[in-house]
Amino acid sequence: METNENIIRHFAKKGFLLDKDISELFNKIADNDFGESLLTHLFALTKQRIISKRLFESNLNEVKSFFAKFSPEKKQILDSFFLSNPFIEKKEEKRLEIQEKKVFPTVKILSSNIIPYKKIEVRDFVTHFKNRYNFFKDVLKERKELTNLLSINKIGNSRSFSIIGLVFNKRVTKNKNIILEVEDITGKVNLLISCDKKEVFDKAKEIVLDDVIGFKCSGNGDLIYVNDLFFADSFIVDKKRAEEEVYALFISDIHIGSTLFLEKSFLKFLDWINGRIDDEKMKEKISKIKYLFILGDNVDGVGVHPAQEPLLKIKDIKDQYKALAELLERIPKNITMIMCPGQHDAVRVPEPQPPVDEEFGLELTKINNLFLVSNPALIEIESSERKPGFKVGMYHGASMHDWIDSIEDLRQGQANKNPSKVVKYMLRHRHLSPMHAGNVYVPSDKEDMQMIKEVPDIMATGDMHRTDIDMYNNILIVCGSCWQSQTAFEEKVGNIPDPCKVPMLNLKTREIKILDFTEPQN
Repeated sequence: METNENIIRHFAKKGFLLDKDISELFNKIADNDFGESLLTHLFALTKQRIISKRLFESNLNEVKSFFAKFSPEKKQILDSFFLSNPFIEKKEEKRLEIQEKKVFPTVKILSSNIIPYKKIEVRDFVTHFKNRYNFFKDVLKERKELTNLLSINKIGNSRSFSIIGLVFNKRVTKNKNIILEVEDITGKVNLLISCDKKEVFDKAKEIVLDDVIGFKCSGNGDLIYVNDLFFADSFIVDKKRAEEEVYALFISDIHIGSTLFLEKSFLKFLDWINGRIDDEKMKEKISKIKYLFILGDNVDGVGVHPAQEPLLKIKDIKDQYKALAELLERIPKNITMIMCPGQHDAVRVPEPQPPVDEEFGLELTKINNLFLVSNPALIEIESSERKPGFKVGMYHGASMHDWIDSIEDLRQGQANKNPSKVVKYMLRHRHLSPMHAGNVYVPSDKEDMQMIKEVPDIMATGDMHRTDIDMYNNILIVCGSCWQSQTAFEEKVGNIPDPCKVPMLNLKTREIKILDFTEPQN
């Protein structure tokens, strides 16, 4: 057998950094070609090059399936490797048991999606897209504009008709027209959108692949013209208001563990939320804060990118969560906190991301007024027997970059500086990330969990490190700030963060105020 150090060096040359447990496993397997194939397979799934036992556990069924293709001896070594972790099968049961002990009548977790580990096959993606199509078809067929609605295989000689289709391909012709290849359960068809129809053409420019859209058409055979098109869209009829004056706060991207974490500013925020200020009117408002939404990238993580280690003040992921828990313990107990993960948290990268669990965030699970939910998640607050509460959609926002890359108006409009513009597109398309080749996701055999099935009263996001507030069809958009100064990567791509800002929403009047906790760090 080679030494663990030799194993680590070997795979480092291949671009993978192994932790102690994985190097010991590969040493026992004694087959570097097998190990390299496995890690290449995992990288294609997770985009991770830091290989830990946690990564194997997060993708356990995929790893077991890979081992099963080879000799029984290798499978036996893998099984022995996991014997020291009997909690794997029961981990989710324990997490739910802990959450159920936290009883807050005005908080309901409507959706916190967790897809069980299993081998992913082609049919899972087929089911995923069929479920997406069927949901949006039910939404769109209620549009009165979509008259004479047909399936694609029934178009025949119809001269004027409507169809609902998933966008398979999109291209622009030499004449600047747009041609879409769309499909439904029955077949495919090409649609032409003329640049002369400016209103329709402008709407078509924001179409992305895998959108499900309703089209009003004319023509037959191989040449079908689009006269209008309709996205599923999101809207709220009435703006909800709380019966009493209560407040909700929104923060994001704390990045505990980073050398760039703005600790003094966060401590100033903690002093403020505990009423350690001289402003008596503000103290009264602070006493009425009931909710704090925390929107992902709560710690800086470990191994998120290859050059990260020199940028870490706290180099152990568990210690990062301990430090985070110590800070959140200072939040008054009458305030309910709801936290979802982001790309930097110790959960899998593909969405929906499960909640941070007790393996890394044990101290977080012990905070009685903290709910740990998935990314994305849907929460209801201020509900009562007399009236429904506010539905708050929580999404960290990793797909925002894909939206900006895919849509010209967002790129030209510098949406990275105004992230609410991106959220408007999510709401109009009623999907957080429709593009299959964009944000990494896990398909579900039940439903596409990135669809906006229930339209929220408030859509809250993070990730872009900038506060932004807007309204879309009576839906309040709240984009969170950050607690980290500009990183080298942000400087390189021209992203200018706006740190230490906290939106404070009055749920009775719907007035929203942006509080600034910027504090000199030296």
